[in-house]
Amino acid sequence: MTGFDELLDGRRLSPVQRRIAHYLGEHLEEAIFLSSVELAERAGVSQPSVTRFAVVLGFAGYPELRQALRPLVLGGAPEGSQESVLRGAVDREIRNLTVVRDRLGSLPLKELGEALAATEPLPVLGLRVSAGLATTFAYYTRRIHPDVRLLTHGGSELTDGLHAARRAGAEWMVAVVLPRYPTEVIHALQYAEKLGYRVAAICDRPDFPAEVVLDAPVGDRLVFDSHVAPLALAMALVEAMADAAPLRTQARLEEYERMTDETGTFQPGDLSFP
Repeated sequence: MTGFDELLDGRRLSPVQRRIAHYLGEHLEEAIFLSSVELAERAGVSQPSVTRFAVVLGFAGYPELRQALRPLVLGGAPEGSQESVLRGAVDREIRNLTVVRDRLGSLPLKELGEALAATEPLPVLGLRVSAGLATTFAYYTRRIHPDVRLLTHGGSELTDGLHAARRAGAEWMVAVVLPRYPTEVIHALQYAEKLGYRVAAICDRPDFPAEVVLDAPVGDRLVFDSHVAPLALAMALVEAMADAAPLRTQARLEEYERMTDETGTFQPGDLSFP
């Protein structure tokens, strides 16, 4: 008998509660990270039913039940210890990456990569917490695209940047928008729409208001969110852009390698220090 079975042993469960128990038994590794609302949706029951189920098992509510279930999955690390929290966070990221992997075939990466490779200049927007991923995306895209314009500062500087890129011929822009969502980003995207931009968004919400949405879940098990899955998706888009213009990509990468060799930009393979 498993630890979860022991919790159920001797309990008289209603049909609805049995559905919850069955889902937990089949998906315990995933379920220990779900909220009561998420568990209710997965099990096909109401959220109050999840709460009543936890109470029937002797807990004050669902959060207490979830805390009791986690050691059954996380193993020897004591519940609440730093090791168990970090292990749970890494497990969550693995699941997030699996979600992205399983959806790759349905995402318009090839078509979007072709469109972005053809637009010049290419503005890339990312404010506050999204600035890091936007900067990484722009850094690599500059290696294969002749004119990438990174916009990570708000206010009139952002408005000027959007306007200047549009006047220079930009048709598309890439917006990285991850939680929490700055109001200024929404205003900037509304202004971009007025300017005639077509917007591709890298975000965590499939319903984000953009012409093309590349969504990936963020890690939310630590004090601050982590963006492992959105980063993987952003790099997949860089790859699609590189594939869309192979001759230009090859020429620019070779030119970049020559420049870094001539200027000694990077440390040689031997990383010994004096």
